Amino acid sequence: MSFSVICSRCSNYRRMATEWKCSCGAPFKVVLQEKFKKEKIIRSNRSLWRYFHFFPYVRKEKIVSLGEGWTPLVRVKENLWFKLDYLMPTGSFKDRGSSVLISGLLSEISEVSGISEDSSGNAGASISAYCARAGIKSKIYVPEKASGQKMLQILSYGAQVFKVRGSREEVSKKAQEVDEGYIYAGHAWHPYFRDGIRTLAYEIAEQTRWKNFDYVYLPVSSGTLLLGFMDGEKHMYDSGIIDSIPRVVASQTTQVSPVYHKLRNLPYSPPLEVNTVADALVSTNPPLLEEMVNTLKAMNGDAEVVSEEEILNAHNLLAKSGFYVEPSSAVAFAAYLKHLREGTTNKNKRALVVLTGIGLKSQLLNENYL
Repeated sequence: MSFSVICSRCSNYRRMATEWKCSCGAPFKVVLQEKFKKEKIIRSNRSLWRYFHFFPYVRKEKIVSLGEGWTPLVRVKENLWFKLDYLMPTGSFKDRGSSVLISGLLSEISEVSGISEDSSGNAGASISAYCARAGIKSKIYVPEKASGQKMLQILSYGAQVFKVRGSREEVSKKAQEVDEGYIYAGHAWHPYFRDGIRTLAYEIAEQTRWKNFDYVYLPVSSGTLLLGFMDGEKHMYDSGIIDSIPRVVASQTTQVSPVYHKLRNLPYSPPLEVNTVADALVSTNPPLLEEMVNTLKAMNGDAEVVSEEEILNAHNLLAKSGFYVEPSSAVAFAAYLKHLREGTTNKNKRALVVLTGIGLKSQLLNENYL
């Protein structure tokens, strides 16, 4: 199966495997030349690697896996489903990207001493876990106020952690100053990480017997979840596997909402200091912003913002129903509830909310709201 890695804006080809952004400054993306085929699914494999055939840059003997993927799809009401992607080896959907990223790098580069990554927590935990599984070192750069539980998880995998004062973008810049022998593989930049999220769309389609939803609600920050999922949907649609693409709603907080504002051509002035319970959604100027907005426009997507009160309410409702997720995951459910109240959607529409991170490693700012 053939593929290419090209710039998402100027379409220049990537020159080498270690190149993580184009010379024009834009992110790369993976472009597949072969259609999705159901008969190529390895049905005996109960991880995301059942879709191994659709990742042509990964060599089978180089796969680094912790059993990620094939998470439950739960029907909670007549026309409402939850995809429990927080039930992953490290507790977040990021394991989809990490497994494919590390496997892809090891398939293309003969020697990898270590990986440098920037993260608000979950991606750092995930990449450090897969580095540990692969037997390579990792350096994780995090915001100064990153969750203590997530830091403990990262350290437990043997990674070095560096706290950086300043914006999320400043954290990224520090991680890019790699030491000799290390490769910068920031999840928001490296095309293989985003590409691994395609498997979320494949799983959902397979679990619903190829019958799609009307709406899919996703929490959005750096953009890998949104773009990876929509890439998977488009791949199946262009291959004739599904006959429609759901209306994807990029769900953000009122503080961190660059996608929402840019999609609506509204001015956006982020706060000098982000202070939200949704501590995994803190990218005020993500490198994939242009790609997210263009993709939403091209595929009839939408965006919504929710307040801190709405997030806590949604988090509480989820927990009382048995779904204990981090507040950042509850943002997607809060957006769904807001759309119900405002009439943007209704209970006759088939809706899916993707729950992305487990609540056991989150830290609520208001511990008394219960």
